[in-house]
Amino acid sequence: MSKSIAVKDYMSASLVTFTPEMDVMNAIDILVKNRISGAPVVDERGNLIGLLSEKDCMKVAVQAGYHEQLGGRVDDYMTKQVITVEADASVLEVAKLFMEKGPRRYPVVEDNRLVGQISRRDVLRSLLGMNTH
Repeated sequence: MSKSIAVKDYMSASLVTFTPEMDVMNAIDILVKNRISGAPVVDERGNLIGLLSEKDCMKVAVQAGYHEQLGGRVDDYMTKQVITVEADASVLEVAKLFMEKGPRRYPVVEDNRLVGQISRRDVLRSLLGMNTH
């Protein structure tokens, strides 16, 4: 695989995003309706500040079951330590990350501003693109 294939050439730029103050039940509804397993959380400037995943949302279910409290803000449940990749990074480096780490996708940033996301499927798509050349 050529190291020159950049993440920005294969990432998805059209994303569902959440804000930190958004109601978590509204966010869960959006995840379910869009059939996605997570979405980035951005501040008012578009800076990535977290990620809300289905796993994070399980905390809402547990809290509702044990404490009879349903809801809260996205920033009460989101993962704040998020591994990101740069838009100019090599798809090869991202493939290595996917092999070593657990996430199904990584947010793509330029100067900490969210510009897209790249998934395992996107990396595989880059392989197919190389195969046709």
